[in-house]
Amino acid sequence: MHNLLTDPWFYAAALPAVILVGLSKGGFGGAVGFVGVPLMALVMPPVQAAAILLPILCLMDIVSVWTWRGVYDGKVLRSMMPGAMLGIAAGWLTAAVVTAGMVRLIVGAVALVFVARWGYQQIRHGRDHVAPPNRVAALFWGAISGFTSFVAHVGGPPFQVYTLPLRLDPKVLSGTAAIFFAVTNAVKLVPYFALGQFDATNLTASAVLMPLAPLATLAGAWLVRRMRPEVFYPFTYCTVAAIAVKLIYDGVLDVLH
Repeated sequence: MHNLLTDPWFYAAALPAVILVGLSKGGFGGAVGFVGVPLMALVMPPVQAAAILLPILCLMDIVSVWTWRGVYDGKVLRSMMPGAMLGIAAGWLTAAVVTAGMVRLIVGAVALVFVARWGYQQIRHGRDHVAPPNRVAALFWGAISGFTSFVAHVGGPPFQVYTLPLRLDPKVLSGTAAIFFAVTNAVKLVPYFALGQFDATNLTASAVLMPLAPLATLAGAWLVRRMRPEVFYPFTYCTVAAIAVKLIYDGVLDVLH
């Protein structure tokens, strides 16, 4: 294996990836951060990209939870978290069978349908349509989020399929997402370690990129605090749509390859 740390292409892909993930972790456009693994996968295997990003994500989670402390929806967390744990377990059990390409294709398709449904509801019901909480849906989308998060760090779109229609205040949504993914990513450390993904090369690469993590996360939180809901929600849905198209494109290429 060539030395990642002397490869300029590694930095060309990894630095923007960490910045975008950090902005997302701060709450700015939840889908923006899911470019992280696909972007780094341009210059390395997707599994290696995911392993390098995971310790960085955990540091970002600490900053994000601290930044949004006290601002969250406990009911959403209580209804989604059990599903997320089941999803992580399923991801671990099927790690040898399910490819990152298959997951990208599935997540992209789900996210695109989700955005299309939102657009339809805007036309039919108007901007102020709010979906009621649903424990079964929360458990299901929590499980899908945990599974896709484990395989390719793309847990955001399934999480948003359930939470965005609730029309929470942007700050509450950001704080809830921060806690949800902080717990999810911390739990993922155990199976990633067990699968042998934390070797010296990957951990060194993580350490080199880490100083960017808190700065980008704080910048994302700063932006969210200054965005009105009528700007925040269309922006977030548009970024989800863009990422969905990218994930479908990458997933089709990976599956057909």
